Amino acid sequence: MARARISVARAVTAAVVLIVAGQAGAADIHRAASVAKVGAPVAEAPSPWQLRMRALGVITEDSGYVNAVPGSGLSYSNSVTPELDISYFFTDNIAAELILGTTYANIDGQGSIGGLGEIGKVWLLPPTLTLQYHFTDFGPFKPYVGAGLNYTIFYHQQAGSADDLKVKNTFGAALQVGFDYMVDQHWGVNFDVKKLFLKPDFDVTVAGAKLTGKAKLDPWLVGAGLTYRF
Repeated sequence: MARARISVARAVTAAVVLIVAGQAGAADIHRAASVAKVGAPVAEAPSPWQLRMRALGVITEDSGYVNAVPGSGLSYSNSVTPELDISYFFTDNIAAELILGTTYANIDGQGSIGGLGEIGKVWLLPPTLTLQYHFTDFGPFKPYVGAGLNYTIFYHQQAGSADDLKVKNTFGAALQVGFDYMVDQHWGVNFDVKKLFLKPDFDVTVAGAKLTGKAKLDPWLVGAGLTYRF
């Protein structure tokens, strides 16, 4: 009888030891997992700010007219210029972009006023703000589309064959498509195409006659360059 009691006591003691050891082991595993989680590297969130520097080709439409001059037409020179844009990402998909750059256009008479040759030359400052949607499902290839508003300022205007020329500042709509290809977290290459709907009015004086008209520039802006994400 005494032996049986001793055996039962030993069995109970062994069971208690196993339970305590199991609980201690579980606690150690939990602590180790917690330490691992704390020590695990956390992915750095990208900055919402991004810069691009592009070479920009400005390709104009050759359209426009002088009021009260039947058959009149206008054409404009194309140009290449450096351009800076600044983007801010509200989310991974939604961003706003402001482009900054300046270029010039020679204005030539066409049609019934083709004999005037170069009517004048103007410089353009066309800041353009677009709201973009960025697609994020293609790895380092990040295409986007955008739409927005342009305000073009015409300055340093010079008359050629005309006595005087004044092209008026104007608003216009803008459409955009492009992509970034990111080489690493910060650097990438960019290709971008914008269409500006730009039709400024102008005043011109030719041989003492004061006239008005509309220059339908509607340029394509084709750019390529580097992207830097902070």
